[in-house]
Amino acid sequence: MFRGASGYERELKELLQGDPEAIERYGRGLDPVDREVLRRSAETPFLVVRAAGSLGFDLVAMRSELAFPVEVKASSHDTIHFSAASGRAAEQLVAQRRRVERVGLIAVYAYRRLGHRGGDPWRVYAAPTPPPPGRVLALVRKRLPVVDKTAKGNAVLRWDDGMPLVRFLEAISFWTARPGNGSPP
Repeated sequence: MFRGASGYERELKELLQGDPEAIERYGRGLDPVDREVLRRSAETPFLVVRAAGSLGFDLVAMRSELAFPVEVKASSHDTIHFSAASGRAAEQLVAQRRRVERVGLIAVYAYRRLGHRGGDPWRVYAAPTPPPPGRVLALVRKRLPVVDKTAKGNAVLRWDDGMPLVRFLEAISFWTARPGNGSPP
């Protein structure tokens, strides 16, 4: 179905946009409760644009109460080390952090576990930035697990530590649908 990094970017883009076919296809691998959460999240879709090459992020997701840039990573391993590939990912993380802090946003990292069976293969994290202004973004930043660091101080994504995509979609739908309420379901 999807091949290469751009295929996973496309999958995530379609899910965030609430594309009915993508929701149905992705939902087949989820339990019935998560499938229903995914369907409900499609009622409050994002406008998602591919930003690869121009902003240093892969996607930008936007809707009236919330906007965030997304960096998409995919691996069959349970850990992605940013120090791999000559440290390019580590440099990218630092540059992205500066960009989002400057404008009061958070960067979201989405990790697609290749070959994962039985449940949600996506995990979501926040870049290590101070809480941004604004109620919803501050809640998202507070609740999302942060990109971790190794003992040597290198950034790392540990798949087991991330928030499943379905839980993320459920939480942001809850936070943006109920003004003044700051607790996820």
